[in-house]
Amino acid sequence: PSMAQETAPILLVVLTRLVSSTWHEGSGYYAAESITNEVYVEEPPPEPALDYRRVPQWCATLNIHRGEATCYSPRGSSYRSSLGTRCELSCARGYRLVGPSTVQCLPSRHWSGMGYCRQIRCHVLPAVLRGSYVCSAGVQMDSRCDYTCLPGYQLEGDRSRICMEDGRWSGSEPVCVDLEPPKIRCPDSRERIAEPGKLTATVYWDPPRVKDSADGVIKSRVMLRGPEPGSEFSEGEHVIRYTAQDQAYNRASCKFTVRVQVRRCPVLKPPQNGYISCTSDGNNYGATCEYQCDGGYERQGTSLRVCQSTQQWTGSQPFCAPMQINTEVNSAASLLDQFHEKRRLLIISAPDPSNRYYKMQISMLQQAACGLDLRHVTTVELVGQPPREVGRIREHQLSLGIIEELRRFLHLTRSHFNAVLLDKAGMDRERYIAPVSPDELFLFIDTFLLSKREAARREQSGDPCE
Repeated sequence: PSMAQETAPILLVVLTRLVSSTWHEGSGYYAAESITNEVYVEEPPPEPALDYRRVPQWCATLNIHRGEATCYSPRGSSYRSSLGTRCELSCARGYRLVGPSTVQCLPSRHWSGMGYCRQIRCHVLPAVLRGSYVCSAGVQMDSRCDYTCLPGYQLEGDRSRICMEDGRWSGSEPVCVDLEPPKIRCPDSRERIAEPGKLTATVYWDPPRVKDSADGVIKSRVMLRGPEPGSEFSEGEHVIRYTAQDQAYNRASCKFTVRVQVRRCPVLKPPQNGYISCTSDGNNYGATCEYQCDGGYERQGTSLRVCQSTQQWTGSQPFCAPMQINTEVNSAASLLDQFHEKRRLLIISAPDPSNRYYKMQISMLQQAACGLDLRHVTTVELVGQPPREVGRIREHQLSLGIIEELRRFLHLTRSHFNAVLLDKAGMDRERYIAPVSPDELFLFIDTFLLSKREAARREQSGDPCE
């Protein structure tokens, strides 16, 4: 017995050491206190160990890392590990209890169960397309993650998300969208002077510069509304507009103007008894105007004038003087040549001044003097018998030699009344053996003998004799 009494304490000490050697303080989940999204492997909680420093002790003392146990013993508050003790387990903020929330000390000297505190963590947030986020404490509870977008994109949704006590993130995942239109810059407006002799100007420019504030990519080509560069622009102001579109279908436009100025000289007035024929628009830079006189009139002065870039005409204004008829010529051909391309001739032949056809014809022509002059018709009279035969053009007298040549050239007899109409080229176009009325004569001339220019002037000005 004495040996047993001596050896028992020794065995008890050994047993205590064996039990103590397997006990580790705490049973929670240890996590690094850094802001990372790494996943940590949880270690199983250590087995509770018996602590015989407190008496009486039946079950091991409960020690929960990051938590606490609130125990109620049948023997009183001093016996927290006695048989029948019931403990309620709880965890500190930021930790979640894993295992039973209530345990009891059993006759087997073990607790009915064991729990431990695991740190509350949320899942790693997915990456944001065209954006990013920064978290204050990684994926731990109360960690706040703030979202930002790349330049040119705007955030739609929650700007911040917080890891909550249930392990979930507050709010919903935001997105970065491109709401900003591209930046487009058109060339500067420009003004050009119309080219000489034209009412247009050829204008060139470089395409506009386009940049997308988001990704720098323009999805579709830049659209142009208006003429292409290098086109001819007419006088006045023209608006050119460009439109660009990015990948998000945001659009931006710009515009500029092209102004074409036509330099013009003062409008020229036609001379009295004449007219002007001009190129281009008549009085624009480079236009040329030619002065011409009506039949029976001759131009005195320059024939052409040009509108210069200084908006002044070259030369000076000519005028149309009455045609000078020279009867002191040696032949009928020389006489007729004076009227070439200028006047038409109506040559009247009569046996004597008392011829009633002659009187009737002269009377009708005198009443139609305006219409004759309008149609550039000059009357030549050959009347009587030699040696008292008379030939005249208005107040100009013809020599007997010229009269004889005219009769032979035109086959005009002295025996009876007859008349012949010559065109401006001196060609025989119509003959009459009886007096011709002005209406019949004018109809023939207007139908067959007018040049295109004469017809155009007649259409513009009408008949001033009416």
